[in-house]
Amino acid sequence: MPTRNLDLVLLWHMHQPDYRDSRSREFTLPWVYLHAIKDYTDMAHHLEAHPRVKAVVNFVPVLLDQIEDYVEQFSMGRLRDPLLRLLAAPDLDRVDRGARRLILESCFRSNHTKMIQPYPHYKRVHELYLRLSQEGETALNYLSGQYLADLLVWYHLAWTGESVRRSSELVVRLMTQGESFSHADRFELFKLIGELMREIIPRYRRLAESGQVELSFSPHHHPLAPLLLDFRSARESQPEAVLPEEPFYPGGRTRVTYHLAAARRSHETRFGSDAAGVWPAEGAVSGPLLDVLAEQGYRWAASGEAVLANSLRQASAAAAGERGQYLYRPYRHETPHGPIALFFRDDKLSDMVGFEYAKWFGKDAALHFVHSLEEIARRPVDGGAPLVSVILDGENAWEYYPYNGYYFLSDLYSALGGHPGIRTTTYLDWLAAHAAPAQLPRLVAGSWVYGTFSTWIGCRDKNHAWDLLAAAKQSFDLVMGSVRLSEEEKAAAEAQLAVCEGSDWFWWFGDYNPEHAVASFDRLYRDNLANLYRLLKLPAPAALAEPISRGGGVPELGGTMRRAS
Repeated sequence: MPTRNLDLVLLWHMHQPDYRDSRSREFTLPWVYLHAIKDYTDMAHHLEAHPRVKAVVNFVPVLLDQIEDYVEQFSMGRLRDPLLRLLAAPDLDRVDRGARRLILESCFRSNHTKMIQPYPHYKRVHELYLRLSQEGETALNYLSGQYLADLLVWYHLAWTGESVRRSSELVVRLMTQGESFSHADRFELFKLIGELMREIIPRYRRLAESGQVELSFSPHHHPLAPLLLDFRSARESQPEAVLPEEPFYPGGRTRVTYHLAAARRSHETRFGSDAAGVWPAEGAVSGPLLDVLAEQGYRWAASGEAVLANSLRQASAAAAGERGQYLYRPYRHETPHGPIALFFRDDKLSDMVGFEYAKWFGKDAALHFVHSLEEIARRPVDGGAPLVSVILDGENAWEYYPYNGYYFLSDLYSALGGHPGIRTTTYLDWLAAHAAPAQLPRLVAGSWVYGTFSTWIGCRDKNHAWDLLAAAKQSFDLVMGSVRLSEEEKAAAEAQLAVCEGSDWFWWFGDYNPEHAVASFDRLYRDNLANLYRLLKLPAPAALAEPISRGGGVPELGGTMRRAS
């Protein structure tokens, strides 16, 4: 038992990039609705079931845009997601070759150990596919419409949240039935998906209105804001970093404020209030970005432990000291527009949740987490009781856990909610109850991945992607300064530029990612750039016809690198 209290902030970051084709608005990948029915529903359920546990939930607005897009599609009965259309299709014996290939290529794309192997019927469907695929595509043509129906249903059942499985009679019935699913069965599951998606935003709004959850956001399309402001910020943590050929991104500050203003509008519309703080995309911070945030009136931002270590190391060798002395407290960063509070993630505990506890028995993992906090509470910390920040993706870890992390999260929240020495809180509540934190002597720009920007810049493919974007932005500036486009056309071009500025495009370039995923994001990024030129009424450069990725990039070292696909 700790000798004194400890404050804990759990920040769950919810993010998916824009998967819509820039021209047809068709969804090219299904990750938004799959994470919606599995992870966003389960994460809300665990908070609702444990009202004594507080948390910060950070939504990227482009994710909410897509959730609302799906809700509208269900309401109108016109689906722009090919996999959902196939789930509801009346006769799967009559679908064309492209649709068959989509089903077969999509519906085994998950964690096989946790999401296929536990279900005998799904496992048998997969084994049949593996046997026939050894004989080539011709053999796969013998798979019937009934096979495709069973595969589609099991894929969506496997991606259904554990809380839904325990409350939905339909899901229980379908999982018990196991096979020979009719069109009526598939359509009922289809309707359930729509109902789950309609409730996501209202559920989190209710949690915020109750005071249990603080809702924050990231800039609208999740741009790597410090690099938009200045490519050279990458060299603060890596002095030898190779930068793009373009010396800077044109008008970067204006673009960062655009993303922040769009995020603020999203937040106020969906949740009825502004956010007090911002989780910058990828926890990426720099002095110029914090100046912008303070100017916009935000009270806090957060980043990774390595950013703090780099900052203290460069400010003073003695300041870094023992980890517990400097990590478990917030800091103040002074700007021309006033101070902004900075909170830093405990990388070890956050990565235990994100990567290691999935291998443990759920209750053992929860008890280990609590014991780790008790150990922290016993150590002396300047400035009073320790404040521990555990920050990670709120969706990507759980498919690696048994039962989508249900037992781990249930046991963890139960232990935290009843613990006499650990108080879960939010950043806004903590700031309201405490004096201004100590000033950080110097901030070294970096992200929550290694404390650097190497995941988004510095290798050939990533730098080439930045050069293509900078060239498109130069064309954008020229056209927007002319009378070539109407105001409506300019707004469409600016929205398209925002999509192209998302950080995920640069993240995926590198041979540490699966080849099929790199190819998908490479194509989608180039399509988005080409559509920007189309909206500007300019010919797209020939370079956009060639894949960017040639392999090469920073290796994956763990931490926060996992992504949806």
